[in-house]
Parts: sequence; structure tokens; C-alpha cells
Amino acid sequence: MNKLRLRFKKTGRAVYISHLDLMRTMQRAFARAGYELEYSKGFNPHPQISISLPLSVGASSLCELMDFSLKNEEDISAMPERLTRQMPEGIEVYDVYEAACKASQLKWLEIAGIFEYDERDKGEMADKLREFFAQESIVISKKTKRGMGEMDIRPAFKDLSFEAKAEGVELHVFVSAQEPTLNPQLFCDALEQKAADIAPDFAKFTRLEGYDKEMNIFR
Repeated sequence: MNKLRLRFKKTGRAVYISHLDLMRTMQRAFARAGYELEYSKGFNPHPQISISLPLSVGASSLCELMDFSLKNEEDISAMPERLTRQMPEGIEVYDVYEAACKASQLKWLEIAGIFEYDERDKGEMADKLREFFAQESIVISKKTKRGMGEMDIRPAFKDLSFEAKAEGVELHVFVSAQEPTLNPQLFCDALEQKAADIAPDFAKFTRLEGYDKEMNIFR
């Protein structure tokens, strides 16, 4: 059977499921739903499933993607409901289709966030946040596989906006998904390193949608 792509939501309590636990959860859900995953060949076979751009623990998403292959032909229109019934609370499969684009073609992620401030004025914080992120260059220190390094995050996001709300300052932005990958948490890291007076007391982020480099919805 051709490679298939599954789209799912990860919200609520499920945001605290790690990537490795999510992979195990998916495998068990397929088995309980009566679907047999294709396995790789060789000495150590493993299920042919992969999740594009693993989500950070604590972040939610409305547009997660998982590629997989099945051993047998199946009615893919029935798969979302059958799989969702086997998922823990907070994981909902809402589409399954034949993958048309390579995962490497996913370029932008649309992100919504909320910056919470316990005591500081939300309107003032929104103004200062706009000013800070309007800089032409924002170089921060970040962990890499080789240790600590530096990254200019400014080229890796676009169309960023802030709006003061009762619960905090709402963020909306498009971040680079790959080459480079910009984790939204780096917005908070940048503030803590460069402008601690406007760093939020707490922040949370949600992936809304993925796009290719032409800003077409990634499928």
C-alpha cells in the first residue's frame, strides 16, 4: 500500500505526552483498531511510522502529521474515527490520505501563543514586545547537539503580531519549520536573555497549520 499520511490534534492533557511515548501510543492504537503496520526489513525491523517535526512537551497542535504504511489495503475513510476511539484523551485523528508531498517540503508553521503576565500591564507589554521583535537581528544563545551556540532568530519568523487580551498578550506568527527550525520557545529565551523586563511569567504555544515555501497548506 502507498505511503499514507495521518493528520491529528494533540491538545489538553495529551500535550504532556512525550514524542517517544506518542510513537508508542500510535502503534498501540493501530493494533487495537485492527490495522497492521508495515515493518522495515533487516536485522531489527520496526514499524514504518514517522512524525514530522516532533512537538515539544507542553505545546499543543491542531495540525500534527504522521506518515505510515500498512500491510493490507484498507478503507482509509474509516480510519480517523476508528483510530481516535483508541487514542487517549486529547489526541484526535481527523484525516488520512495518500501523502502527496515529501516532509522536507514543509517550510512554515503557523503559531498562536499566549504570554501571561501576573502583574505587569498587558498593553504596555504588547507595545514593548512589538518593538523588541522588530529588530533587524536577534542573536541568542541556544543549545545544539555540539553544545552551546548562537542563532539569529530574526530571519526564521515572519508576520509576527502581538495583541493585549485580558488573559495575557496573544502572539501570532509564522516560524521556519526546517532549515532552520525555530522552536517558538526561543521567543521566550530571547526575551530572558535580551529583555528580561518584558519576558512573560508563563507562555504556551499552539501549532495551527503547516505550509510549503509558497505558503500553500502542506498536505
